[in-house]
Amino acid sequence: MKVLVIGGGGREHALAWRLAQAARVSRVYVAPGNGGTRADSRYECIDISEPAALRAWAQKEKIALTVVGPEGPLAAGVVDEFLAHGLRIFGPTKAAAQLESSKAFSKAFMQRHKIPTAEYQAFTDAAAAHAYVDAKGAPIVVKADGLAAGKGVVVATTLEEAHEAIDFMLVDNKLGISHNEGGARVVIEEFLQGEEASFIVLCDGRNVTALATSQDHKRLQDDDQGPNTGGMGAYSPAPVVTAEVHARAMREIILPTIRGMEKDGIPFTGFLYAGLMIDAAGHPKTLEFNCRMGDPETQPIMMRLKSDLFEVFWHATDGTLDQVELDWDRRVALGVVMAAHGYPLSPRKGDRITGIPPETADAVVFHAGTIIEDGELKTSGGRVLCVTVLADSVKQAQQRAYAVAARIHFDGAQYRKDIGHRAVHARGSQG
Repeated sequence: MKVLVIGGGGREHALAWRLAQAARVSRVYVAPGNGGTRADSRYECIDISEPAALRAWAQKEKIALTVVGPEGPLAAGVVDEFLAHGLRIFGPTKAAAQLESSKAFSKAFMQRHKIPTAEYQAFTDAAAAHAYVDAKGAPIVVKADGLAAGKGVVVATTLEEAHEAIDFMLVDNKLGISHNEGGARVVIEEFLQGEEASFIVLCDGRNVTALATSQDHKRLQDDDQGPNTGGMGAYSPAPVVTAEVHARAMREIILPTIRGMEKDGIPFTGFLYAGLMIDAAGHPKTLEFNCRMGDPETQPIMMRLKSDLFEVFWHATDGTLDQVELDWDRRVALGVVMAAHGYPLSPRKGDRITGIPPETADAVVFHAGTIIEDGELKTSGGRVLCVTVLADSVKQAQQRAYAVAARIHFDGAQYRKDIGHRAVHARGSQG
């Protein structure tokens, strides 16, 4: 069977890596892929991105299964295009992907179906948004309505920061947001206290299978300081998601979302990622939904997955996920993102990368913002690599990951030195 993975980041590299190990898979194509997938004989990279052209190529090549990685192609309707021509593809339709592509749609949906989330208001008018922030005070959260590659959320600790974020998103569009129909819009919501976790499930329209829990690190610098990023590292499992929190998230958030989408006539198939904020009493609320695997959470999750991923996706596209029982490595997986100079606002490209060690059974360097230019591996984006390892404890995983990262060099490389710090001090966890 031939398989296609759409996307070019670290998440897609990790999905392709796991799919390449599947018993029935003969070839894994990645569109467009990156420097890491191009240099590896296990994959073939395809330079096609437009949905109809990609679908025509998949038909011609007799691709058995397509998996969509990033949010952009989902919002562009690539799943609808493939399904309309009878092709097997895993991901939500354009309508269902609004859970991510429109924060306003998502918040209204949660309110309508009584899914726990933060109090909010949506604005297209900057003056009204500024007035709302002044009335509510800080801390407060400002979110762009459209897709912003994980950078469209500002947790403002001061009123000044909140006002600046509103102007960035509504007036200047300094974050490069893809606005939805009706133009620029922001969602402003209450600041929730607690600990974040990434709760990712597979959905086939009706049945749900939870993936291993994980925790992302959004801030650029150690101790959760500095600007928000697309994610500087992750580990799995996440101790904050206890058995009780897991059950509550499924009961109060995930299942009502799947039932709600079905009820609204938009059945949801694909990855559903609920960003949770878990308070001190263990009550989860939904910060936001993504309609894809998280990046960098995918990398540690794929390292821990022992099940045949192709067979899992086959069930998911057949509507038989209830027949799937996922098998996980009991060890901890931890991934450290190495980012380019100037990330997240103005990442530098073209720096030469050296020192990446060969892959081993418990250490893989997944590529994201890399390219092969004149026969050399170079940086081509903000998040360049994700050094991902398996070990018996979080502490050991940290030591191993940082030992690998220390061997890799590119000018201006920046990475956090404390990925997994919360789990080092936590007791008891649920995979």
